[in-house]
Amino acid sequence: MLVLFTLASGQFLMTLDSSVMNVSIATVAKDVGTTVTGIQGAITAYTLVMAALMITGAKVGAIIGRKRAFAIGCVIYGCGSFTTSIAQSLPVLLFGWSFLEGVGAALIMPAIVALVAGNFPAERRPAAYGLVAAAGAVAVAVGPLIGGFCTTYFSWRWVFAGEVIVVLAILLLTRRIADAPVEERPQLDVVGAVLSALGLGLLVFGVLRSAEWGWIQPKTGAPSLAGLSPAIWLIIGGLFVIWIFFRWQARRESHGQEPLVRTAMLRNKQLVGGLTMFFFQFLVQAGFFFVVPLFLSVALGLSAIDTGIRLLPLSVTLLAAAIGIPKLFPQVSPRLVVRLGLLSLLAGTVVLLGALDPDAGAEIVFVPMLLVGLGIGALASQLGAVTVSAVPDDQSPEVGGVQNTMTNLGASLGTALAGSLLIATLTSSFLTNVQQSQAIPASAKEQAQVELAGGIPFISDADLEAALHEAGASSQATDAAVDANADARLDGLRSALAILAVLAVLALFLAQSIPTRPPGVVERRE
Repeated sequence: MLVLFTLASGQFLMTLDSSVMNVSIATVAKDVGTTVTGIQGAITAYTLVMAALMITGAKVGAIIGRKRAFAIGCVIYGCGSFTTSIAQSLPVLLFGWSFLEGVGAALIMPAIVALVAGNFPAERRPAAYGLVAAAGAVAVAVGPLIGGFCTTYFSWRWVFAGEVIVVLAILLLTRRIADAPVEERPQLDVVGAVLSALGLGLLVFGVLRSAEWGWIQPKTGAPSLAGLSPAIWLIIGGLFVIWIFFRWQARRESHGQEPLVRTAMLRNKQLVGGLTMFFFQFLVQAGFFFVVPLFLSVALGLSAIDTGIRLLPLSVTLLAAAIGIPKLFPQVSPRLVVRLGLLSLLAGTVVLLGALDPDAGAEIVFVPMLLVGLGIGALASQLGAVTVSAVPDDQSPEVGGVQNTMTNLGASLGTALAGSLLIATLTSSFLTNVQQSQAIPASAKEQAQVELAGGIPFISDADLEAALHEAGASSQATDAAVDANADARLDGLRSALAILAVLAVLALFLAQSIPTRPPGVVERRE
């Protein structure tokens, strides 16, 4: 149990960093003498470094040993957290938070997948992977609460100082972890490592920048290349480099050399099915965690702490499903559980979608959070064991690298898709509402049509009202614009939730490749 707690704590810490400071961006920016954009860039860079190095980090674990890679990753991560906690400028913050923590996470996360496989027999792995994955999902839910509490009552620096203490505790407990011996120490494919880092880096960076630059057509004021948004060129370039990477891997294998990733793994139906479900889980999950805090904090004006409290019900059902399903139903069909998990995700999204209206309060997220938590917990209880059991245990580090790459891609794309559709719908709806309003002067309508066509920010009524008063707008025009913005905000939220529901339904069609028997049990033919 202590081993599982240690690995789950590592997963919690890695995921926490992606969400804990989102509610404190303005405060962090002020303290280190930069802008909100600079801090958002640091968050983006952390995701970018982690995603780009994940596959290489997995192979390093296979070379030096999973336990050693986990420990070294913790040391690097702890150094990054300490550096961030004392940072007085953006470059220092970028070095500590984005680079050191990103490199540490790239070593830790694949090692966690392999160490679970090495420390637990096949029949206990669903419960172990479920708890580890649940720890990561809980971190997403409680991250804003922790960040908001520390920033409000102490300092955001306490979050990173606390991470150093947690890392030290994890390192003390690491001695209890058993490490599978490395029978053959493969050589690192340096060219493959460069290609995978470059390809994944370009792809993820393009996806992350799409909200600001536009997916295909450049937004107003955004850079362009050959008349198109740089984001689409980055995505195309990233996919092309990834294609070259796999051709290089096939070439190395044909010459009897050690690849970074075995191409045969991608012809494994069970593994590909598990990876696909991981991708869609994080696609929908990240989009949902993007939309709900916006509704609570911006549309309803809740504080960071109150927003975090409203997200907590998810943790209850998530942990109950992740721990309870493997324990109470050890022989249940993984495919059935995955489908039920996806249906629960879909139900939570649809319930929230139906409850959104102008008079809706924070209470409407309670049932959706319970349903989404149940769905995430159900998926967490199965998918880790499905992917690792698809290959021999000595390939588990590679599976860990590919698996975490897919979850990073899913989370990045889910946030980008939900955000892009939300802003596009918000802009279109707001401009339509403004044009139809009798209280807004014709000159203001023309100005809005020209200046806001590229996208408007998702802001609260209070912020919009303050900006309009500062601009000298009449009270009648201000009231009309605030009403138009409130209606447009709901339209944007509904659109984002609708695309997440569509993605959940699509995932149901793709769940057929998940096995019907738990790991270690002979598969039943259907």
